[in-house]
Amino acid sequence: MKYTVVGAGAMGLRYGLLLQEKAGLDVEFVEPTAASLEKIHSQNDQVWQSRDQKGRHQVPVKIFSPEEYEGDPDVWIFFMKQMQLADTLKRVAPKFKKHQTALGAMNGMGHIEKLQEYFDDEHIIGGTAMIATILNDYGDVDFMGKEGAGSSVYANLTEQRSAVMDQLQEDFQAANLNPSYSDNFMGTLLTKVFFNAVENSIATMFQSRMGQLMAYDNFLEGIARPLINEAYDAAEAAGITLLESRDDMVAQVDYVSRVANPLHFPSMYQDFVKGRPTEVDYINGWIADLAEKNDVQAPNQRFVTNLVHLAEEMRQYNPPVNKLAPEYRNAQ
Repeated sequence: MKYTVVGAGAMGLRYGLLLQEKAGLDVEFVEPTAASLEKIHSQNDQVWQSRDQKGRHQVPVKIFSPEEYEGDPDVWIFFMKQMQLADTLKRVAPKFKKHQTALGAMNGMGHIEKLQEYFDDEHIIGGTAMIATILNDYGDVDFMGKEGAGSSVYANLTEQRSAVMDQLQEDFQAANLNPSYSDNFMGTLLTKVFFNAVENSIATMFQSRMGQLMAYDNFLEGIARPLINEAYDAAEAAGITLLESRDDMVAQVDYVSRVANPLHFPSMYQDFVKGRPTEVDYINGWIADLAEKNDVQAPNQRFVTNLVHLAEEMRQYNPPVNKLAPEYRNAQ
């Protein structure tokens, strides 16, 4: 199949480059962020790719603005920030065709409803990816972890198997995205959201790597578990079953922090230190809203949402140090 990735950020570049390089597929990029598009064009339509800050090299890409794009992909892959998606969809909408499928594997919640404004339910796939990636700068991506590290899960909105899903699974496996299939749509999406409600938000507030959170010996039981319990209470009240149990989720936080990606700075941290708004409203805030809609409470989720927003405001008084910047890394 032919794929078009909308959003040439960390995850968009990782998916697109792996599909292009490992699976040998026809991949194009649509980049709505003008500064990013200009930077990649200035690099002769090439992006820098490295792994764990090593082996940096340039890879050619086919990249366009939403307005100039004329391709006809089988699958659109959306990797935008939640707050950017609505405007991007309006700009790309004239290019959409009835036979095309939209895949949303973005952080947080809110994107599926936006995709439904343009695509039939039969042509919407939701996904989650446990694949650590860092965008050093526009057009400069760093794949974290060993080759083939990470995993991803995909579900059709209809929760019915399809030919497109079958081919996508084959293509993504060839691209080292380690995909699996789920027939539980909301459970699939919320598994990643609930994980991010712990790791992303807490690491961002304390400007830490995931592994550094474990320096507090009560992190799992004193911080992670209360947030996870509230999230699961909200899901159960809404009639949603997760892919993992509560204990499994706590164990996943432990494993990712200690073993899988201890050196990783999550995407919310990357936005935070670069002065951008975070997606906390679409993660912790969304969970708190889900709880309240279903007559349960999630005070810890609401409190964390407000603390992240407070940290955003405090940047004007205490500018964060971007520990991903080359000048910081070189000084260490």
